[in-house]
Amino acid sequence: MIDRPVTAVPESELVLVLPDGATRSVAPGTLPADVVRSIGERLLQAAVAVSVEGTVQDLMTPLRRGGAFRVLTERDPEGLSVLRHSAAHVLATAVRRLRPDAKIGFGPSIDDGFYYDFEVATPFTPDDLERFEAEMRKVAAEKLDFVRAEVAMPEARQRFADDPLKLERLDDFTDPNEIISTYTDGPFIDLCKGPHVPHTGRLKHFKLLHTAGAYWRGDEKRQMLQRIYGTAWFKKEELDQYLFRIEEAKKRDHRKLGRELDLMMFHPFSPGAAFWTERGTTLYNTLVDFVRERQRRDFAEIKTPLLYNKGLWETSGHWGKYRENMFLVLDAETGEHDISLKPMNCPSHYLMYLAKRHSYRELPMRYVTFDVLHRNELTGALSGLTRVRQFAQDDCHVFLREDQIASEVQFLMRFILDYYSAFGLTATLKFATRPETRIGDDAMWDRAEGALKAALEATGQSYALKPGDGAFYGPKIDFDVTDSLGRAWQLGTIQLDYAAPERFDLQYVGEDNADHRPVVIHRAVSGSFERFIAILIEHFAGAFPTWLAPEQVRVLPISEEQAPVAEAVVTRMLAAGIRAHLDARSETLKYRVAEGARTKIPYMCVIGRREAEADQVAVNTRGAGEGQRPAPVSVDEFISRVRAEIAARRLTPGAGLG
Repeated sequence: MIDRPVTAVPESELVLVLPDGATRSVAPGTLPADVVRSIGERLLQAAVAVSVEGTVQDLMTPLRRGGAFRVLTERDPEGLSVLRHSAAHVLATAVRRLRPDAKIGFGPSIDDGFYYDFEVATPFTPDDLERFEAEMRKVAAEKLDFVRAEVAMPEARQRFADDPLKLERLDDFTDPNEIISTYTDGPFIDLCKGPHVPHTGRLKHFKLLHTAGAYWRGDEKRQMLQRIYGTAWFKKEELDQYLFRIEEAKKRDHRKLGRELDLMMFHPFSPGAAFWTERGTTLYNTLVDFVRERQRRDFAEIKTPLLYNKGLWETSGHWGKYRENMFLVLDAETGEHDISLKPMNCPSHYLMYLAKRHSYRELPMRYVTFDVLHRNELTGALSGLTRVRQFAQDDCHVFLREDQIASEVQFLMRFILDYYSAFGLTATLKFATRPETRIGDDAMWDRAEGALKAALEATGQSYALKPGDGAFYGPKIDFDVTDSLGRAWQLGTIQLDYAAPERFDLQYVGEDNADHRPVVIHRAVSGSFERFIAILIEHFAGAFPTWLAPEQVRVLPISEEQAPVAEAVVTRMLAAGIRAHLDARSETLKYRVAEGARTKIPYMCVIGRREAEADQVAVNTRGAGEGQRPAPVSVDEFISRVRAEIAARRLTPGAGLG
């Protein structure tokens, strides 16, 4: 990778940064491939694309922007996205060779892979995917150059005369100065901005994964297309590792494990809402209690109503920008659907704040709630616990003075990161700026983004930029959590809001005895309890740490003779705060132990004649390995050690028994 800092250059100039830190001036309009070739054929062979002042473009696109640019190779994360975008075109090339009737839609790169949408008369089958993948390998072996052409609108329409989806896309080009570009690899042509690798031979390690239906342009009123998903990597071992993670993820799917571990269920009479079993409710409540315990000293827990008149949402701005995602209720008096179940907590917290007059001495004031929320997600988008209609958040809103932003962000960030570490999760930070659709003027956004960015940088934490991904009312810091399979999940958030205090006329009395406007911070840690539990199920593969496990200990008497002793041991454990159950069924001990292992109980305590006489239990610890003899320990000692393990919230059963 060539990556050296350089000073800013005039807009009309471009500067290539060389591996040794030297620079070379480049004339605007030059092709990057020509510049790289002039330096050396070896560098050209390694080049995937170039980055001009942070914007990635391929070697076929003229250098129009002023500034410094560097060569991207396989070692750059940006290069992987270019490879995957190119893989989508190779897929489309293969499909059109085998299915000339297929109409082409879009084919972008996505996290961990790519997809391409096709309009076909009959859905693709698994056999089709095998044929397409084999044809892709032929296209790659041909090393077809990706050739870019910039064309006028009439020529573009002529080139795509047989592709109605592309013609519709051309209708979106309303700016007469917009560049219309096409890419060809062999006879296949696509309407595309790029970037792409130089030729199809750069695609070596890829796999088509599955198909799915997808509405054209995401509009459920439009035709259904066939979407083919795939993945591509520069190295075979990276592809193999990814495919292994996919298979492991299937085994850990929270919908599958949720049934096997008897945690939750769903029913078509209430789509998108979980029914929690006794075990699942124990897990859910344990998680809520954990959050509540950590917030007991510094946060004020409140509860607010679930139904609100549209006036609240008009004031907050949600009625005009979020109404399609809200469950509306008919008002018997007006005959209109102008009442809604709340989809978020923030406006109700503003009403609570407005109920009293506040002094600067009270700030920061942190309201937290666990109220149920409802969002009107499309039925087809629902997915287990990760995409639901009914959920609850560990939702907090902080009312504070502007001079408290930096210290509050640092406090909240430490709170969130410590919370994740309790589950063995790590997080990366993203700073998201103003979206295209937003409330408030640019001056407000400049102020909010400047304040939040300064607070973020003051923490010393590294972060990535997410331009345009902020909330419609303010910029935010998102926390992407990585699980044990290396998958990233967007969970926590810290959002800075200057708009709501204005819209709701929030005030506090300052040290000068005059009214001042507070700032609001929106904070969530888990995202939603439902989604976080889904992540935890898959992160731990259902084998929860002892403190979180719905059933922490299972006591198994060998025969009916030891059953009364075993029942008394369970009673002692329950009195000590341990979630213990008795399994005195008539099945064999081997069967009962195997069932306990399948349900991933942290500890199984076997009581035979000798253990009953000595007031001991023979402890089977989850994960200890087959063939290892159960370790006998006194009941009191076992209880003491398990309680210590739970109190310390250790991640591995047995850590408290060494």
